Amino acid sequence: MKLNQTPLYHEIITLNARMTNFAGWEMPLQFTGISQEHQQVRSKAGMFDISHMGKFLFQGVGVMEALQFLVPSDLSRLQPGQSQYTVLLNPEGGIIDDLIIYYLGQTITDLGLGERVIVIVNASTRRTDWEWFAKQFEDRSSPITTQDLTHDQVLLAVQGPDAADYLQTFTKEDLGSIPRFGHLEAMVMGQSAFLARTGYTGEDGFEVMAPPDLGVKLWRSLHKAGVYPCGLGARDTLRLEAAMALYGQDMDGVTTPLEAGLRWLVHLDRKADFIGRSALAAQILHGVPRRLVGLVMEGRNIARHGYDVFHYGEKIGEVTSGTWSPTLEKAIALAYVPPTLANPGQKLHVNIRGKDYGGTVVKKPFYQRITITPNPNNLSP
Repeated sequence: MKLNQTPLYHEIITLNARMTNFAGWEMPLQFTGISQEHQQVRSKAGMFDISHMGKFLFQGVGVMEALQFLVPSDLSRLQPGQSQYTVLLNPEGGIIDDLIIYYLGQTITDLGLGERVIVIVNASTRRTDWEWFAKQFEDRSSPITTQDLTHDQVLLAVQGPDAADYLQTFTKEDLGSIPRFGHLEAMVMGQSAFLARTGYTGEDGFEVMAPPDLGVKLWRSLHKAGVYPCGLGARDTLRLEAAMALYGQDMDGVTTPLEAGLRWLVHLDRKADFIGRSALAAQILHGVPRRLVGLVMEGRNIARHGYDVFHYGEKIGEVTSGTWSPTLEKAIALAYVPPTLANPGQKLHVNIRGKDYGGTVVKKPFYQRITITPNPNNLSP
C-alpha cells in the first residue's frame, strides 16, 4: 500500500529522518534521536510536521449549534479567536475521537449570517470522523458547507519555551497577546496562515496551518534559525510526560471521558441534550467502573501498552501508554484501574515479560510547565 506523504516530506527526507508508517502516512519517527529532540523542546524549541492530522473547515448558519449536540462541552461561550478541546461521543458515551474546535467567527452565506469553524482531528480517525460529521449534519434546514483540508494544508507545530520568540520573527502579529488556546488568521512571511497557541507537548507553542508553499518556506526558515526538527517519537514522550491521552491507546469508543480523566469536558449543568448525555449522567450518578491513572515504576522498568496491572496477585487493569521519561528520568505509564485503587500513593504491580515490577499511582500530569496567562473564557487546558 502506498503511504500518504505530507508537503514537508522531501524537506524531512533531506534531514535523514528515520521514517515510519503512522495511520497510513509516511512520517518521521526521529531525526537525531528521541531523547535529544525531547530535551530540545523542553529547553528551547522544536518543530513537528503534523500535516497528517485531519483538518476540517465547516461554514454555514448554525454550525456551532450543530457541533454543540455532538460534544459534552459547552461551546456557547466561545468567542471568535477562542477554541475548545473536547471529544466526540457515541450514544453509549464512548469517545469517537478527541479534537479541538476553533471558532473563527461569523461569515456571510447564501442563507444569511453564518459561522466559520476549524476542527482538527486525529489522523487515524479522520475518515470515520468525516463520515460522522456528514451524517450528523444531514437534513438540516440550513445546510453546512464542509471542506476536508487535510491534503491541502501543512500543519506545523512549533513547541517549547522559546517557540513564540522563534515564530515571532516571521509575522507582524503580536504573538505574546495570544492566550493559551487562542488563535487568529495572520500574515506569515507575507502569506495568509492560521495560528493557534495549542500543542501536544506540555510546553508553550503554536500550531500553524498554511498552504504547502508557505509551509515549506516556514519549515526551512525555522530550521535555519535554529529550531530543532522533531519526530513522532519525541512527540509521544513529551505528551506522555504531560499526561495527554492518545486516542486508540488511552481512550477509544468504549471509554467515556469520565473514565479517561476528562470530567472537566463534561458540562451537564450548562447544556441541553447531546449525544451520550444519558450514559454520562448514569456514570456520574453510579460511579465509573475504572479510571485512568498515572504510574511511576520502580527503577528503569518500563510498562508498555497492553501490559497487565495487578494488586496482590489479582489482575485489576491494563497499561495503555508507557515510556522512559527523559525529563524526570523515571519510567512512567498510564493505566486503567478500579476507582478504589486510583488514589495517589497506591502501590500496584505491572507484569513485564513474565515478571512483576512495582509501581505507584501518582497525580497527573507527570510534568507541567505552561506558564502563559490562560484565557478566562476558555475551558481548554
